[in-house]
Amino acid sequence: MRDLRFVAAAVVTALVPLAFAPVAPASPAPAPPYVDHVEWAKFGDLSSLRVYPTAAGRQASLVATVDTEAAAWQEVLALSPDAAMPGMYEQFICHWQLAELGRPGKTSWNLEPWRPEVDDNTLIATGCNPGGTEEPF
Repeated sequence: MRDLRFVAAAVVTALVPLAFAPVAPASPAPAPPYVDHVEWAKFGDLSSLRVYPTAAGRQASLVATVDTEAAAWQEVLALSPDAAMPGMYEQFICHWQLAELGRPGKTSWNLEPWRPEVDDNTLIATGCNPGGTEEPF
């Protein structure tokens, strides 16, 4: 019994530091730029901001750190300051976190100011396109 307690103590001593060790990412995110370009498309009264990610942006979105998300959104705003409208950031983050998982290689990630602002669960459930299907244009 004494040997078993000794082994258990040794295991706990070895594992406790690991439980509190910082977690390193599996692979670091690639360096920016994450966005190649953006362009506005219109269909009647509806508009869509097409965000064209770079290869690095696609790879970084799979790592999806807060730093890369923020850097990518700042690139979008630098290219199109008028993208700073209600709901657009949330749509972008949804695409950033999910597009390459659900539809890898999609040409552009499309953000629409006419879509309703919704909670995260609804945004995810609607494939980042709340208020209707993906735009027809």
